Amino acid sequence: MTPFHALIPCAGSGSRAGTVMPKQYQEVAGQPLVMHTLRALAQVPGLQTAWVVVSPNDAFVWPEANWPERFQRAACGGHSRAQSVFNGLSAMLAADVPAHDWVLVHDAARCLITPDAVTALIEACRDDPVGGLLALPLPDTLKSQGPLADQPARVASTMPREGKWLAQTPQMFRLGALHRALALAADQDFEGLTDESSAMERQGLSPRLVVGSALNLKITYPADFAFAALVLRGRA
Repeated sequence: MTPFHALIPCAGSGSRAGTVMPKQYQEVAGQPLVMHTLRALAQVPGLQTAWVVVSPNDAFVWPEANWPERFQRAACGGHSRAQSVFNGLSAMLAADVPAHDWVLVHDAARCLITPDAVTALIEACRDDPVGGLLALPLPDTLKSQGPLADQPARVASTMPREGKWLAQTPQMFRLGALHRALALAADQDFEGLTDESSAMERQGLSPRLVVGSALNLKITYPADFAFAALVLRGRA
């Protein structure tokens, strides 16, 4: 099996979370949110290395006790998620990680990911010519909003939900292929790229969709922290 690695962009500010510090460093269930994420990934069988991409001026005091083996921090985060991922991939290639290896990009703020879910993605995609991502078929009625200037916001139309999925992470692609796809978008400052799959789609590729879990949410809003704490304590 081709080796696989993890890359965790961890340089964002998380402005919508309403926290004083970046949301990935907010304490949840007794430890920083990002540490729950890293410890879940550390339990994935066969993971070769993991790269945590932090801001060059990152001031967080990282816990060294029980730091996962083969995990390292790279202070090369950029001004956007796509920039941080691109810089992290560049650092991996510079460290002689083979371009043909798989890389699983996972959001630092998706702290409820489970090793089983990551393993399911790996098993589904390890022989795929493109790669793929965890995602969830859209369960709810989908509405489009009218003019954004309208206050309060009002519905413009109801959209069909059939065939629509909510993208999650990890997203798993060949290191070299993903780096090339992002490099082609770098001149436009990665405009319009909200995840790794969208970069691959621009190359005419169709990543595989692997059913994830509703629990694998990205911590974004203040109420999400209480929900995550409840789930993590329940698991413990």
